[in-house]
Amino acid sequence: MTHTIPAIRFSEYGGPDVLSLSNVGLSAPGPGEIQIRHAAIGVNYIDIYQRKGVFGPKLPLPNGLGVEGVGEITMVGPEVSGFAVGDRVAYVGGPPGGYATHRNLPAARALHVPAGLDSDTVAASVFKGLTAEYLTNRCISLRPGDTVLLHAAAGGVGSLASQWLKALGVTVIGTVGTEEKARIARAQGCDHAIVYSRDDFRDEVMRITGGKGVRVVYDSVGADTFTRSLDCLQPRGTLVSFGESSGPVEPLAVGMLGAKGSLFLTRPSIAHYTADRAEYEGAAERLFSAMRDGTVVAGKPSVYPLAQAAQAHADLESRRTTGAVVLLP
Repeated sequence: MTHTIPAIRFSEYGGPDVLSLSNVGLSAPGPGEIQIRHAAIGVNYIDIYQRKGVFGPKLPLPNGLGVEGVGEITMVGPEVSGFAVGDRVAYVGGPPGGYATHRNLPAARALHVPAGLDSDTVAASVFKGLTAEYLTNRCISLRPGDTVLLHAAAGGVGSLASQWLKALGVTVIGTVGTEEKARIARAQGCDHAIVYSRDDFRDEVMRITGGKGVRVVYDSVGADTFTRSLDCLQPRGTLVSFGESSGPVEPLAVGMLGAKGSLFLTRPSIAHYTADRAEYEGAAERLFSAMRDGTVVAGKPSVYPLAQAAQAHADLESRRTTGAVVLLP
């Protein structure tokens, strides 16, 4: 059984203008799949990378975008257990296709959403929240009293990560682009907010730390910040490079890590931190618990109709948004 649904598709790599709303066929879910009706859809930088064809293997064209959403199960395919029609679920990962009113999804990527959390908030937070969870809880073993540098501290991941870091007893130095975003970053838990468009963040980090540097740098910006981020680390510190919103990082001479203080470098991916089902569920449980008890509070997302996905991408790329971006079908 196939029915027609509105969905955002693209047939060539490029800017936001390659995205368009189309009517596409959706079949019944196959073995191990569920079908959901979206309540809200998250927009992430990985969507932008895939639209441009610059992150990992290029998607075959034509294709859709979207690897995060919240919705209600409308059909359950064969060989699926633990889920039923009417359940509210969220998901992160799996094949792209979230920019649509409905979609089929591997049941292994679905997470039951607890009562008390509204769908818009979860759609705005689950991908970014699980990213913040693994960055702060599992990627690096942090100790109370550690000092870290967090780039893009007022962004979707940054806002949640700064709150989680603060709850762990970590001193957080955040970088932002404007004074308004500096105010937001401080309200979200940053002890210090550096406006990188005005001040050199490397100099400011050394001033704040008395020349010692930080134990960890979380860098989702990439090309514009990578080398100076290394300079912000104390000996045996770690650079966590988890994004490249300003462009890809140039190839690194490994000897530089030794010359700058026996530094560590990791390039984590949420796919590898959520591949195991039990680990994925445990991370989601920690996230939803932190959201319920107020350890992390998701800010009000920027909301766009599904048909305006191209505008949402344009605004996100130009950093005109604060916090998460959500599409409503």
